Amino acid sequence: MLKGVYISLMIGPAIPVVAPKVVIDSLSAIQVTNSKDRNGFQLTFNLAKNSPLLVSMLPGGFFDPIVTRVIIVVTINGTPNVLMDGFITSQDLAPANEPGRSNLTVTGEDVSLAMDLVQIIAPFPAMPDVAKIYLLLAPFAFLGVVPLVIPPEISPIRTPTEGWDSIVRQTNRQCLKDLAANCGYIFYIQPGPVPGQSIAYFGPDVNLPIVQPALSINMDAHSNVESLSFSLNGLAKKIRIYTIFDPITEKITVPIPVPNFNVLKPPLGARPQPILQTEFADSFSKFSPALAAQKVIGDAINSDLNPPGITGNGSFDILRYNRILQARMMIGVRGAGLAYDGLYYVDSVTHNIKPGEYKQNFTLSRDGLISNTPALPV
Repeated sequence: MLKGVYISLMIGPAIPVVAPKVVIDSLSAIQVTNSKDRNGFQLTFNLAKNSPLLVSMLPGGFFDPIVTRVIIVVTINGTPNVLMDGFITSQDLAPANEPGRSNLTVTGEDVSLAMDLVQIIAPFPAMPDVAKIYLLLAPFAFLGVVPLVIPPEISPIRTPTEGWDSIVRQTNRQCLKDLAANCGYIFYIQPGPVPGQSIAYFGPDVNLPIVQPALSINMDAHSNVESLSFSLNGLAKKIRIYTIFDPITEKITVPIPVPNFNVLKPPLGARPQPILQTEFADSFSKFSPALAAQKVIGDAINSDLNPPGITGNGSFDILRYNRILQARMMIGVRGAGLAYDGLYYVDSVTHNIKPGEYKQNFTLSRDGLISNTPALPV
């Protein structure tokens, strides 16, 4: 690989083991994407006509979808980082006339794929949301899934005489995503921190308040970014108006304006963007006060309903940055000019690994222009 950078690949049915040497020698490219929704990976192998991968391993089921688990670990400067822990979902073979130019590409997703295979029907009598979440995650403990659940601000509970909620022909993952959407939370799987273990996060879409070393552009020898661009959407911010019945008379509708502002992701710019649009939310008059309050609070912290005004995209070589950029954290930007310098949230990263090359693509976001911090970590 590269000096100070080492790749570890584990693969196999159910319990992955260290990949055979013939597999490592044939591996030509690795791509891993980490985002707030679902993580994915792709492995590309160059094959000769008589390669064991093509002659025996592929027909023998070594790369079979669903049953084959893959763990990818990158060690840089002595620190291991679990990039992926998941299952193969598909394989593509591209034979070629030239010797050694045939390609086998296997694609997969993180272990949340196992939660999305079987639809179930199950009741939830008199259960708060937290109990539902732990019940849905319990069957996947054997995969090393460890729950990290932040209880919702408001969790209405109905007594069995009033009725109860149920899963009706949904997978565990679909139900978890719906529960998260109802209270403005997100659900995703974070590989690691050790191989064979993953964290199932259910909670608000927040970034760890840990600032990674700055990305530098247009700074001569201090530049560590190959490309970086920003985009400002002037129509991203809105005021959303909710209408509910007066809880006393239950006949008079009361409008409640809620600004398009995510309280869990405060603006990182000194000059916030103005709110230029107004929209009405779906009628909330049919909900009970507790359920309406849950949905209003959920919409206020929902990142999909409160998109950032500024987004950034770029790429860099890992040798210049000298570490792995982590998603769902914060990072500084230098050299982009007075308006766009400062702190950003890291929304997603993509690892592109080839022999002798390791690059990362990334997406950033924030609200507001001009940095509100006097200095950035380098």
